[in-house]
Amino acid sequence: MSLESALVHPIVETMINLTAGAIGGVACVLSGHPFDTVKVKMQTFPSMYRGFVDCSVRTYRQDGLHGLYQGTMPALVANVAENAVLFACYGFCQQLTRTLYGLERVSDLSDLQNATAGSFASVFSSLVLCPTELVKCRMQALHEMKVTGKTSLHRQVSTWSIMRSVMQTEGPQGFFQGLTSTWLREVPGYFFFFGGYEISRTCFTKTGQAKGELGVVPLVVSGGIGGACFWLAVYPVDSVKSRIQVLSMAGRQAGFLSSFINIIKTEGFLALYCGLTPTVIRAFPSNGALFLAYELTRRALTNQASNH
Repeated sequence: MSLESALVHPIVETMINLTAGAIGGVACVLSGHPFDTVKVKMQTFPSMYRGFVDCSVRTYRQDGLHGLYQGTMPALVANVAENAVLFACYGFCQQLTRTLYGLERVSDLSDLQNATAGSFASVFSSLVLCPTELVKCRMQALHEMKVTGKTSLHRQVSTWSIMRSVMQTEGPQGFFQGLTSTWLREVPGYFFFFGGYEISRTCFTKTGQAKGELGVVPLVVSGGIGGACFWLAVYPVDSVKSRIQVLSMAGRQAGFLSSFINIIKTEGFLALYCGLTPTVIRAFPSNGALFLAYELTRRALTNQASNH
């Protein structure tokens, strides 16, 4: 029985997507976190490093491999939570889109319709992503904040120390610094993310073959292309978000638009693209691993559910 023809209860299907998304999130972090650390450092302090290699080498010399994996725990929580909610909502939004267009099956959705469903799903996943990503970004850029005198926190702090600091200085709402920027990144970004992924899968699918039957290599390549499409489309927005979330350690920051205009005025438009190289490099292994883990887990769980 193919994945498209397997019939499971909608609640079971949501739980399958939630579980598969969570496992995909773990695979995404473990395969690409050092690149993400370099990205955040270069976005937040673009004048401090000459480029991707310089930032990577200096970080390694200062703090060893641990420095490149700084913020791994909140990153795991962020990606597991985001992708669990994202893919659970993606499945729901696919069903909603199918109903709106009067289609019989989700497999009948076009690549554009799948991209639209993914974009809608990101509205919900952003709510769990923003607080955890704020903690992650602050941990990743803590050394630079310390060097520039913008925080008194010690370089070697735990996830709990950062969370406690946010609660004491900013209150619960402090965890949602940069939420507007997160939505501005996620909603259009995931349109390109799922669009790139679905179009790539369509290109790999042979006549008479279903997308759900694709092998490992097409899934990894399609996931990588989807990730690259996401970052190329919304990277400047992510740069602003990273600055707001990190620099808010030193005091409340201006909103997205004011921060965006200020960066362009004081540093130029290219400053918004600092750290793009490690991000695009990371996109292929991390998002390839994400979709591979998601698809294989979903297939296995769907087959199990349909046999009972």
